[in-house]
Amino acid sequence: MPTPERTSLEEIVAAGREILEVAGPAGLTMQAVAARVGVRAPSLYKRVRDRDALHAAVATASVDALTVRLDAAADDLAALADAYRAFARAHPEGFRIIFTAAVPHDALERSAAPVIRACAALVGEDDALDAARLFTAWATGFLQMELSGAFRLGGDVERAFAYGLRRLLAGLTR
Repeated sequence: MPTPERTSLEEIVAAGREILEVAGPAGLTMQAVAARVGVRAPSLYKRVRDRDALHAAVATASVDALTVRLDAAADDLAALADAYRAFARAHPEGFRIIFTAAVPHDALERSAAPVIRACAALVGEDDALDAARLFTAWATGFLQMELSGAFRLGGDVERAFAYGLRRLLAGLTR
């Protein structure tokens, strides 16, 4: 009779996302996840090949969670910016891991689609990818600085985000 299943890939990934937020990428280990889901580390290898595969699964789940938020914003670039920022604030380590090589290409394509669609509505299909890259680079840079506490010169960061978004949208609007 086969050994009963004591955990699932979904439980492993959910535990990994929780651990990532508390302990960062260095703390996202097979041992930590095994302890969280209540099994011994060797049991995880039935579901996850190795630590790199664990990081890839957690990164993909993070991208997918972000994509759900972006899809809900429809084709409104300002709403997309707010959704992107809300995700980064709620899941700072999950936000950071989506920019690593651990994320599969297809997950990145899914998360980029809402931004590309919104940009296409503003600038047309021919320039949509370039506009999406501009938007993403600005928003990501702003959020990375915000999350790391790099805005130390005073002023209102909320106002700065709104200002930057307004100016970016004005520049993209035909």
